[in-house]
Amino acid sequence: MIKYAIFGAASLCAVIILPAAIALPAFAVDNMETADAPDLTSVRAKIDAKDYTGALAELRDLAEDHQQADVYNLLGFTLRKTGDFKTSLTYYTKALELQPDHKGAREYLGELYVETGNMDKAKEQLATLKQLCPSGCEELEDLQKAIDTKTTN
Repeated sequence: MIKYAIFGAASLCAVIILPAAIALPAFAVDNMETADAPDLTSVRAKIDAKDYTGALAELRDLAEDHQQADVYNLLGFTLRKTGDFKTSLTYYTKALELQPDHKGAREYLGELYVETGNMDKAKEQLATLKQLCPSGCEELEDLQKAIDTKTTN
């Protein structure tokens, strides 16, 4: 009878825990390790459509409720795309204060430095990404391309 009670409890745990683990939505975020990210699907769709004004409004609302690296990183990205480099830098810095290994923020900060002509700082971000991605990653490749494009032009 004890065997059945233990098996029953284990089965009950599997029935409760396993579906919950499988049913979790996969959010489109810049760092896959981030567990506390709000759902950024709508923001990403606006950014993909180049609706930076709409994305900014939504991100600012999210930033009021979530002190979270992905939110600040996307705020920085969106502001950079609108030409507000100074405020963009502030948000990238905030994202990296919260999560120093945030690959997306490292890439985008490096791209900001490329766009503003600060190649030494861009290469610092590239070096950090090389440490974070010893086997390579998309963020590293994208920043390397931005640096290469700027130095060949």
